[in-house]
Amino acid sequence: MGLYDNLTYESDEIFGFSQSTLLILGVIFLISFVLRLIVSNVSHSFFGVIVRNDTIRQKTVKKGDKALGSVAGYAFAFITIDILVNEQSNNPNILLPSWAEYVPDVLQFVLVISIVIWAFRLVNLVYDLVRFLDTDDDLDGTQKTLISALESVLRFIIIFVGAIFVADALGFELTSLLAGLGISGLAFALAAKDSISNFFGAITVLLDRPFKVGDWVVIGSSEGEVIEINLRTTLVRTSVDTIITIPNANLVSIPVENWGKRRWRRWQSMVHLDINSDPENVESFCQRSLDLIHNHEATTKEDSSWCSINTISAQSIDIELNLYWNVDSSIAERKARESLILDLMELAKELNLSFYDGRIRQQR
Repeated sequence: MGLYDNLTYESDEIFGFSQSTLLILGVIFLISFVLRLIVSNVSHSFFGVIVRNDTIRQKTVKKGDKALGSVAGYAFAFITIDILVNEQSNNPNILLPSWAEYVPDVLQFVLVISIVIWAFRLVNLVYDLVRFLDTDDDLDGTQKTLISALESVLRFIIIFVGAIFVADALGFELTSLLAGLGISGLAFALAAKDSISNFFGAITVLLDRPFKVGDWVVIGSSEGEVIEINLRTTLVRTSVDTIITIPNANLVSIPVENWGKRRWRRWQSMVHLDINSDPENVESFCQRSLDLIHNHEATTKEDSSWCSINTISAQSIDIELNLYWNVDSSIAERKARESLILDLMELAKELNLSFYDGRIRQQR
């Protein structure tokens, strides 16, 4: 007598199952539930130790451990039910024929979905992996671009592989399915030509690197900071904090102006002095202002910088400033500009020079 000889749904039936069969199924699902809890707790502790980023630890790990627990539980149920189905050939009284036919497929389908969900949530760990490999513990724009691209590629692979296993779980013949895809490949390519163009646009961006995450760019009529580069689109955050979604296919044919790749930042301004200013003091102001520009810690290209009288009108003496900032952010530029302007104001005060004010001139 075999191990399952006493299992029959023809006697002592409850909803079409024998009591022994129901007991076996109950034990299987109970163990699956307990296994889910154990794996969830263990994975939470394990990933909580190796993942350093607090945001990823709170979101990805917290949600991923439950998904991994579900994978373990469904995997155990699928394997044990599959064993019972294989024993069905020796003892047809183990499971109902309908259960033997459909339950393994249902469990396989749920298992594949659980694996896909778990894998999707683990994609965010790419950030922590790159952060771990980074030596200075400070991600630059190139590294952020790499993270965004890797996450997009991994999500695409997960969806593609998951779709194959889901099709297998639903009973589709993969050979016929792949053959059908080959026959309908032209139609699919025509239907998905925009998506394919966007994909190659993303490849172009990653290879040519006209910009990276964190750069301030002007793309057509859109202007803002690049915050994410995906396989299909590039996201740009504008100065008013809105997000513009730009298809990557457009990046191949539209000029891209990258303000983040400037070697220096040119600044031109006019200083309007009162028309009655002393000429010697004005000349001294120009020379000493140029010295301030040359000696400023945030300026560069001293040979191309100047401070000289540009024109004179009936009301003011107009002095033109031209200089170049050696800074890498708008905030640093504003701070450097502020310090230089304050120095110029102090210099004008020291030389008894007054800035032009139309209201005062009218009163005179």
